[in-house]
Amino acid sequence: MNISFFEFISYGFVQRAFISGIFVGVLCSILGLFLVLRKLSLIGDGLSHVSFGAIAMGLFFGIYPIYFAIPVVIIASIFIVKLTKKAKIYGDTAIGIVSSVGLAGGVLLASASHGFNVSLLSYLFGNILAISASETYLSIALSLIVLATVYLLYYELFAVTFNEEQAGISGINSEKINLLLVVLTAITVVLSIRVVGIMLISSFFILPAVTALQISKGFKSAIFVSALTAILSVITGICVSFYLDLPAGASIVIVNFILFLLSFLWKKRM
Repeated sequence: MNISFFEFISYGFVQRAFISGIFVGVLCSILGLFLVLRKLSLIGDGLSHVSFGAIAMGLFFGIYPIYFAIPVVIIASIFIVKLTKKAKIYGDTAIGIVSSVGLAGGVLLASASHGFNVSLLSYLFGNILAISASETYLSIALSLIVLATVYLLYYELFAVTFNEEQAGISGINSEKINLLLVVLTAITVVLSIRVVGIMLISSFFILPAVTALQISKGFKSAIFVSALTAILSVITGICVSFYLDLPAGASIVIVNFILFLLSFLWKKRM
């Protein structure tokens, strides 16, 4: 497309895409570190399947899908934690149960009503360049709330992530911290739907985190590198998608993967 970069970023829809993508990307990258280190990275994938069912249900009943999906996915995340504890099954098994039910529910609703299949596809693969002003404000508000929560409870999250038993001895309620982590993840999953789409959400959590862990020497530096990776991926991915007429969500993920490969090769050389 024959326009300059400065003209490109002057468009309102591009500015909304950058703002929403950066906020959500930083959020995913930071939470992703905790999830990867806790070996809970698959919860993003599981909750994205639940969000598919919630989005389909919202469209079916004529309710704005994102608003409908937030409480549904939060409830599902809490159910995963409770199922793991009460039913005494492994976390990945609980994630598999809940995600399969959510996915099945979405498929059933999509089959029952043929009128919203096109709308559902836009949520499956994301369309950050079509994000509205209200969605941008929602992304900013919820991102700031989640980031503030992580900042205020950083020590507790850090302690539970690296040594849950020692955290318990220190007086930290690890059960509540674990519950908080999955609830924050649930909110972030829903926010990520418009950025990269339901199908690619888990990569938005995992790739910046594992990229940072390849080259960082401490946890705080890993947070910085992970956030920076997410920001670079969003900015580059949006530009590539616009100029080459490619899907924005997929472009962001591919850039993320390229940065991971570069960090991996850098580590091998060191």
